[in-house]
Amino acid sequence: MSKFGELIDVDIPVLLDFYTEWNDQSIAMHPILRDVAAALGDKAKVIKIDVDKNRELAEALRVKGLPTLIIYKNGEMKWRHSGGQDVATLISIIQEYL
Repeated sequence: MSKFGELIDVDIPVLLDFYTEWNDQSIAMHPILRDVAAALGDKAKVIKIDVDKNRELAEALRVKGLPTLIIYKNGEMKWRHSGGQDVATLISIIQEYL
């Protein structure tokens, strides 16, 4: 989990996408997240976390619905949402934390 701390304890927003390969809504988010990452460049990070490979972390963060999107900045959770989002909404939410 210390590795997780290093991921989120940065001074730019970090969008975490908790997903699985067998969840249709999770898979539908892949191109959206790619577009968000491309639009924001180095102003923010987008990190995908496979729940099946990171069960301990998903349980610690109480991830129930998929996909679950969480934004951290400076190690602090700023925003959380279960379910899909569109590119424009995600970009505007992340920009609040730039």
